[in-house]
Amino acid sequence: MDVIKLFKKLLESRSVTPEDGGIFNFLEGYLEGFTFVRIDREEVKNLFAYRRFGEGPHLCFAGHVDVVPPGEGWESDPFVATEKEGYIYARGAQDMKSGVAAFVQALKETRTFNGTLSVLLTSDEEGPAKYGTLEVLKYLQAHDMLPDAAIVAEPTCEERFGDAIKVGRRGSINGVIEKHGKQGHAAYPEKATNPIHKVAHVLPHIAGVDLDEGDEYFAPSKFVVTDIRAGMEVTNVTPGKLKLMFNIRNSTKTTMEDVENFVHRYFKEMNYTLKLDQSAKPFVTNADTRIVRTLDASIEKVTGIRPKHSTAGGTSDARFIADYGIDVIEFGVKNDTIHAPNERTSIDEVVKLCEVFSEVIRTY
Repeated sequence: MDVIKLFKKLLESRSVTPEDGGIFNFLEGYLEGFTFVRIDREEVKNLFAYRRFGEGPHLCFAGHVDVVPPGEGWESDPFVATEKEGYIYARGAQDMKSGVAAFVQALKETRTFNGTLSVLLTSDEEGPAKYGTLEVLKYLQAHDMLPDAAIVAEPTCEERFGDAIKVGRRGSINGVIEKHGKQGHAAYPEKATNPIHKVAHVLPHIAGVDLDEGDEYFAPSKFVVTDIRAGMEVTNVTPGKLKLMFNIRNSTKTTMEDVENFVHRYFKEMNYTLKLDQSAKPFVTNADTRIVRTLDASIEKVTGIRPKHSTAGGTSDARFIADYGIDVIEFGVKNDTIHAPNERTSIDEVVKLCEVFSEVIRTY
């Protein structure tokens, strides 16, 4: 089986979160010479496979086999790998069964390596992500099996294959501000305290404001208001409470404490409460690390392109891997149809992605 046949087989497995669609059972028969560990939790399926070739470093390829529901608007069956004009259409074609197929085939074809090669796969990346990669990492730490470096094969390229890798990700801080007032009749505003009027004065100072200046890796951390609600949807009653929700995709220069201080600066004269939650922490892998240098050189050899280093986009399971002090980066096919109807990726990209991963294994 070549990488494209493997890719098509993975695409035709109905692995909507938290199901693996039978992929893990298949891989246990496909990756000869590897030792397999199943670390299933709740409804989530997790697979860790490793092969020790020598005494050298441990390099891990990580990702997920689960996909989001197909939704409507498809021109072909989303769980049939449909080939058309050099592209393959199916749910998960970009996110991220192309990456899984590429590194699995590269590992299958590897005969020598100065160390340990492994695969970390979950069926819960597109869902809550509570019982997936996190649980595998806990197991690996407990058994002294954490890798030295990892490549997550999420789709990262922008305009053409090879033009971008992710060397880090922004964090994500979620917040809810509740401003308390005094409900009243709209005809007697002097007898009430309208929280909408109070918050309106501070909105220009917080909405869309940069909390830091960013750096060579990160754009500035921006305070993004996502929802404001108050009142009873009537015109003659002023509300007694207002709720404002926000999100900050933060760089390493802005912390939860910084956000708390920023909010207090503008709300300190008001009766308010603040709830903060950090769903992801920012991280960056230095360009001088072995894995970044190796991947850069491998991409350039296969494609002729020197990739840019990016931290843009949302979050991925790489954030969990980085928390364990592992050098982690992301590289995969173009990212332009993920989660959309008629998700697709080109045959050429998948073939070249497998070649890049094979070159990384050869030269790491």
